[in-house]
Amino acid sequence: MSKPLDALDYLAQPKKHPVVGVCAVFGDEPFLKRQVLAALKGQVLEGDDADFSIAMFAGRDVQLRDVNDALATRALFGGGRRMVLVEEADDFVSAHRPELEEYVAQPRSGALLVLDVKLWPATTRLAKAVATGGLAIECRFPPPARLIKWLTSWAKSQHQAALDPMAAELLAETVESELGLYEQELAKLAALAGPGGTITPELVRSAVGGWRAQTAWEMLDAALDGDTARAMLQLDHLLVSGEVPIALLGQISASLRRFAAATRLIEQADWQRRGITLRQALTDAGFKPFVLNKVEPQLRKLGRGRAARLYRWLLETDLALKGTSSSPARARLALEELIVRISAPAPSGNTARSGAVR
Repeated sequence: MSKPLDALDYLAQPKKHPVVGVCAVFGDEPFLKRQVLAALKGQVLEGDDADFSIAMFAGRDVQLRDVNDALATRALFGGGRRMVLVEEADDFVSAHRPELEEYVAQPRSGALLVLDVKLWPATTRLAKAVATGGLAIECRFPPPARLIKWLTSWAKSQHQAALDPMAAELLAETVESELGLYEQELAKLAALAGPGGTITPELVRSAVGGWRAQTAWEMLDAALDGDTARAMLQLDHLLVSGEVPIALLGQISASLRRFAAATRLIEQADWQRRGITLRQALTDAGFKPFVLNKVEPQLRKLGRGRAARLYRWLLETDLALKGTSSSPARARLALEELIVRISAPAPSGNTARSGAVR
């Protein structure tokens, strides 16, 4: 049984991965999903009449018989091939799992069923069947090293601009949200650099994010420095200016996740009775060399106990902003609670130390 294919690997060489029967496109990175679906369409459908050969359904509303009818209908144009896409298909898959398992075993020739889902548990019979007879493509936000590589190649291939390595690192640290926003920033930077120009660190600093992004980083730095009042003031400025709370959380969560990852590496070194420096743990967690002098004392002040709880706190805040605390007033409270948690003084003896971890 083959493993799911990473979206960036598929997009690099679509023809290397032929798709037949059923393809599951899963994950929570919307830009990658759009790119993968476009590549699937280009791979499966041919000619100027290809749009006539695709049928699209909303997963929450479509009936199974409609999908089966579309798969059985021969396309009048586009070379006779057929692509049927069920968008937001999580509920559809849950309701018709046995029937889909049967279809994967005996798919219709000349037709491709594409299931666009958020979750695709590898342990289910359907996922195992697709892994054997079809294709599963995972669309997730890439890790730091791969993100920088993608930014460089995307700037060159899509915007005919060279991205300086330091500019790529700075851009990765500045936006930290979703690939669609990186694409918007690259398009803007390429236009500013001019045809065939180079995107420099200075250009990124001057053009990306504006004062809101700068204020968000200042808010996070203030919280990590233990200055709760200043962090709250910056949060107020951002919310009053119209910043969306869930987007604000996205801007700061990547750095906080790296602090959590560094703490986990330190804890693992403890369990394995081996030494690791605080700086090495931060580097392995994805922090770039040019920010280590700033983030090392921040993690030390945050303390190991609180840093180990960052994953849970971020998840709780994310769920609150998307659910019970989605209203503006409650969203503010959810973000304020997160700031208080990370800016309060660390308990005595609970500080992450540099040097060997015992």
